[in-house]
Amino acid sequence: MLTALFQYEFLQNAFIAGILIGIIAPLLGVFIVVRRLALIADALSHITLAGIAASLLLEKKWGAYALNPLYMGMTFSVMGSLFIEQLRKLYKFYQELAIPIILSGGIGLGVLFISLADGFNTDLFNYLFGSVNAVSRSDMWTILGITILVLLVLTLLYKELFALSFDEEHAIASGVKTKLINFIFIIMVALVIASSMRVVGILLVSSLMTLPVAASMRISTGFKQTIILSIIFGELAVIGGLVLSYFLDLAPGGTIVILSVMILLLTIMLQKVKGMIIR
Repeated sequence: MLTALFQYEFLQNAFIAGILIGIIAPLLGVFIVVRRLALIADALSHITLAGIAASLLLEKKWGAYALNPLYMGMTFSVMGSLFIEQLRKLYKFYQELAIPIILSGGIGLGVLFISLADGFNTDLFNYLFGSVNAVSRSDMWTILGITILVLLVLTLLYKELFALSFDEEHAIASGVKTKLINFIFIIMVALVIASSMRVVGILLVSSLMTLPVAASMRISTGFKQTIILSIIFGELAVIGGLVLSYFLDLAPGGTIVILSVMILLLTIMLQKVKGMIIR
């Protein structure tokens, strides 16, 4: 495996991108779960699918080969995130409605664009479920840029995001610019979801943002410890999934998700055993 990693560029791209995604996806996922917005990742992943399908449609019908589907997916994801924020303002007392509205719209647009492009092809299948071969060098640099951006923003706005996650009313009273912070946060989530699709797959990326967090919450004793354990579990799932998918010729997205589920089940079992010992 190490020999192949040094020999083949696509493996280098996949592993570097996977390691970066294993950091930023669970990192943002902690804030998403705490704010009870876990389904927002599903909504944005489906609107990203619409962007990918639109890019492939343009490529097939009008020969737009220079257009990277990753950038089109990011564009749609960011637009979807902005629509979610607007809908949450519109439905002040029913803010959760924003997520199924965008999710449904994303599915509808995706199916429409796929049908216009005459159905599924290998490229679209790779975007849906992830592929080790699909990560190009330019994709890897894009993911690196997004990782740096996310880490920088979270470092600068950690206190504000922490306050908004646990007590939004107190944060507003303390002078936190909630609209601006929410805007920045939702944009970051959109970028991370779009950039993760190459490795994990559009339909499975939300799992990487929630399952490691769910596992860490079972055994952590504080918020920062939850973040650290989420990243560790995310990395274990991503690296393990990429290694197994390479040797067993499996879809990396599905392998990563199954490993995440296994880690979650293991933490639940450990917590129960610990509880029995204490008793």
